Amino acid sequence: MERVMMKGNEALAEGAIRAGCRFFFGYPITPQNEVPEYMARRMPEVNGVFLQAESEVSAINMVYGAGGAGARAMTSSSSPGISLKQEGISYIAGAEVPCVIVNVSRGGPGLGGLTPSQSDYFQATKGGGHGDYHLIVFAPGTGQEMVDLIGLAFDKAEEYRNPTMILSDAIMGQMMEPVVLPEMRPELKEKSWATTGKKGRVKPNVINSLGILDKDLELMNIKLQEKYARIEANEVRYEADGTDDADLIVVAYGTTSRVVRSALSMLREEGKKVGLLRPITLWPFPKKILGDLAAKNKRFLVVEMSSGQLVEDVILAVNDRSKVDFYGKLNGTIPTVREVYEEITSLLQKEGRA
Repeated sequence: MERVMMKGNEALAEGAIRAGCRFFFGYPITPQNEVPEYMARRMPEVNGVFLQAESEVSAINMVYGAGGAGARAMTSSSSPGISLKQEGISYIAGAEVPCVIVNVSRGGPGLGGLTPSQSDYFQATKGGGHGDYHLIVFAPGTGQEMVDLIGLAFDKAEEYRNPTMILSDAIMGQMMEPVVLPEMRPELKEKSWATTGKKGRVKPNVINSLGILDKDLELMNIKLQEKYARIEANEVRYEADGTDDADLIVVAYGTTSRVVRSALSMLREEGKKVGLLRPITLWPFPKKILGDLAAKNKRFLVVEMSSGQLVEDVILAVNDRSKVDFYGKLNGTIPTVREVYEEITSLLQKEGRA
């Protein structure tokens, strides 16, 4: 193990390399540029391949090819670039090709700005491209999780033969924190399904997402939905801090969860019963724990850097059993600890619990 100070983007890139990623295809866009810069330097040192594609569309299809051949392949971009990758991501999901996609998100819509945002939540968790498909979506909240979750993302991508996404943002990508780097993974085993020629088989493996006949396409989609049900049953991850005795539970992820944690610490010192529920997987979403907490008469506040996207999944999970309030900051602005503190204090006063 090795402890070093790294930017979040660099920690994520090094974590991917140590998890066995040997193919990276990308295209420059702020605020994720440290990822391809780092990969350009490091990949030759580990006998890997770095290629700056001519566009985001090219990059995601290169990932499709390398992933289909059984390699651990990755691409990264920021919000508008991820939009351009959506057709390829849908193809990859339909063809059941494992890979990792990183979104260091920024404000939008359109060209937007270079500052952090969480307005890509819908794009990440509701498909983004065409067809009925899901990505497994991880939302790191610390530099260490940037390292740890990228390794887990590769493992789960291969376990389920499903694309995974790391949904980060400009703050998570640019801030520096000490991280513990894992040892380099050993050589990966060859995949029995990969498109690597016959190799003793009667026929070569074929990977595609095409279903010309209705019945073939239906069967393909049934198979995918069965897989998604397994993922939902087994892969939900979250952090619950102080939720047992809390009157008010704040739901937040990524950068926003760090701000919320500081505000809650101040409120706890004042004797306020408040807690944090931080989704680590945005899909599958931790809806059961939210439903269980709602059944105990908990009240919720969702804090996010958008006009309100995560809040919709919280409302669905709570299912009218409890009240859900929302506090959002629009693209490019981050809620301050004081703002969150005052919002929570106001809600507690209205409830007579201040």
